Amino acid sequence: MTDTAYALFLDFDGTLVEIAPRPDGVVVPPALPPGLARLRARLGGALALVTGRPIASIDGFLSPERFDVAGLHGVEMRRGGEVTGGDPAAHPALRAGVETLQRAVADLDGVLIEDKGCSVAVHWRLATTADAARAQSAAASVAGILGEAYRLQQGKAVAEILPASATKGHAIRALLREAPYAGRRAIFIGDDLTDEKAFVPVNEDGGITIRVGPGETVARHRVADPAAVRDLLLGWAEGGPIDPESLALA
Repeated sequence: MTDTAYALFLDFDGTLVEIAPRPDGVVVPPALPPGLARLRARLGGALALVTGRPIASIDGFLSPERFDVAGLHGVEMRRGGEVTGGDPAAHPALRAGVETLQRAVADLDGVLIEDKGCSVAVHWRLATTADAARAQSAAASVAGILGEAYRLQQGKAVAEILPASATKGHAIRALLREAPYAGRRAIFIGDDLTDEKAFVPVNEDGGITIRVGPGETVARHRVADPAAVRDLLLGWAEGGPIDPESLALA
């Protein structure tokens, strides 16, 4: 297939970069942002980040480059420089829930509340087992109060409350309806439970799914870790053959 036959969608944490104990502690190798920009050019612009982070956070890590981003699992979208969604004022119930959640975990060492405006994540990677259990329970309780308009998304030592309609799978399908993604075969690379849910529709639509790291997966292919992902992508950026189906089977 030609380079412009593919549309590339990339998770960020645990996929492009190693997961850090705190969300702001991620280290981005200097070669990554310009390498992604070269790969985007090779793909005719069809490269997007699909992430639970806000767009502003991705911009900070990949500066000075600016990419298409489905942020907050698709709550906010940037395509061709135009941003839609992502207004916290549109989620008053969630804003009240964030305050409730902050009070509920205030005494838990190692538990971090990441307020993303239109969603909220509770991290317990640094917490004791007991405190992690309390944090999980608090997140579930607040999500239950918010009702069907919001859902609780579990991840690696994190739980996130976000609008029920926001999923990475929906975001990828939305991007594939518009230029320069339309008419291309999707490649999606991810590592977490949120990505597993997105692998399903990508597989259904005939795309290529790639799991990063160990564990059960519905992805068709697998790479070892974020360093292997970066090597793969930078190789493509430098003109290597884009042949994702040659990767190891999952």
